[in-house]
Amino acid sequence: MNENDQKQPGLQVELLPEKAQGEYANFAIITHSSSEFVVDFARMLPGLTKAQVRSRVILAPEHAKRLLGALQENIMRYEKTFGPIKMPEQSGPRTIAPFNAGKGEA
Repeated sequence: MNENDQKQPGLQVELLPEKAQGEYANFAIITHSSSEFVVDFARMLPGLTKAQVRSRVILAPEHAKRLLGALQENIMRYEKTFGPIKMPEQSGPRTIAPFNAGKGEA
């Protein structure tokens, strides 16, 4: 082992009980400025007229790019194990909304 190859101590992450269940989101809105990316995770349900933001994450541009790479790597691993993720055909503007946000019926 080279003397410059020192082991970094493991990163410890605390997951508080109130955060452990997570928040379900099926819609995301991403905006940015010159210094940050803002990702609003929202939940859109049939029959409701608007999505409700459940969580907001603010990232430095470098961290946003790292997140993009980590998501790409994890999607590749997922698809290798479980097969391709199928995306529905979309006409109109690009969106990640799970369904038409128009009038819903119960």
